[in-house]
Amino acid sequence: MSDQTLPMMIEAKGLCKYYGTFIAIKDVTFSIPQGQIVAFLGPNGAGKSTTMKILSGYLAPSEGHAAIAGLDVRDQRLEAAKRFGYLPENGPLYYEMTPIELLQFFAEARGIPESEFDGRLAEVNKICALDQVLERPIGKLSRGYKQRVGLAQALLHDPDVLIMDEPTAGLDPNQIRDFRANIKELGKTKTILLSTHILQEVDAVADRVIVIHNGRLVYDGKPDELKENGSLEEPFYRLTDYGKTSPTEVTEEQVA
Repeated sequence: MSDQTLPMMIEAKGLCKYYGTFIAIKDVTFSIPQGQIVAFLGPNGAGKSTTMKILSGYLAPSEGHAAIAGLDVRDQRLEAAKRFGYLPENGPLYYEMTPIELLQFFAEARGIPESEFDGRLAEVNKICALDQVLERPIGKLSRGYKQRVGLAQALLHDPDVLIMDEPTAGLDPNQIRDFRANIKELGKTKTILLSTHILQEVDAVADRVIVIHNGRLVYDGKPDELKENGSLEEPFYRLTDYGKTSPTEVTEEQVA
C-alpha cells in the first residue's frame, strides 16, 4: 500500500505560534501516514518543541490546526489523547514514585481497567526492560532508566502514534543505541514523530526527515535524498544557515 492510500495519523496544517511579536513557528504544514518514522530535525530553538506541544494538545496554536488519527487535538482533545503517546524532553515523572506506582497512576488517569493493567504492564516492561527498577524510586534511577520509564508511560495505553521530543538527549552511547533500537522496533506497528537536533538520529531510525529552522519548514523528504557525499552535515548546515539568522518577528497586525 502506498503512502497516498494509508490513513494520515499526524497532521499539521498552517500551524503558527506567536508570543507577542516573536514568531515561534510560522505556517508549519505536514502529514505523516500510518507506519512511518519521521525525524523532526532542527537546531536548538528552531521550533521543534513548540510544534510537538501543539500536536500533543499541550499548546494551542495562534493559527492553524493539528490532528491525530483524524481527530482535532483541540476540539476532540480526549479522543485524540487515546490515540497517541507523548514523551516530552523532560518528564512527566514523579521522582518520589516507583515506576510501577507511576504506571498505575497513569493507568488510572487514562481509564485503563484494573483487569487490563497487569497485561499492559507486562507488555511495556518487555519493551522497556524495567524489571530491575520497578520498585525503586524514580529519583534514584539513571538518566537512561528514567527515559525508559517515560517511554513506558507513553506506551501504556497502546497508542497508534508516538510523539517524542529529543528522546535520546542526555543518554550515554550505549543507552542511545538501546533507545534507537526500541524506536525501530516500535515503528513496525506505530507511527512515530521524534524531534532531534542530532544528525545521527536521522540515519539510525528515520524513514523521512522534516527540517525546521527559524520557525519554518525548510525540507521534507527522505534522508538519502538530502545527503551529500553520504552525509547530512553540509546540507543541514546550509538549510539552517547557522549563525546568520536573527530572531523572527511578526507585526502587531499579523498577531491580531
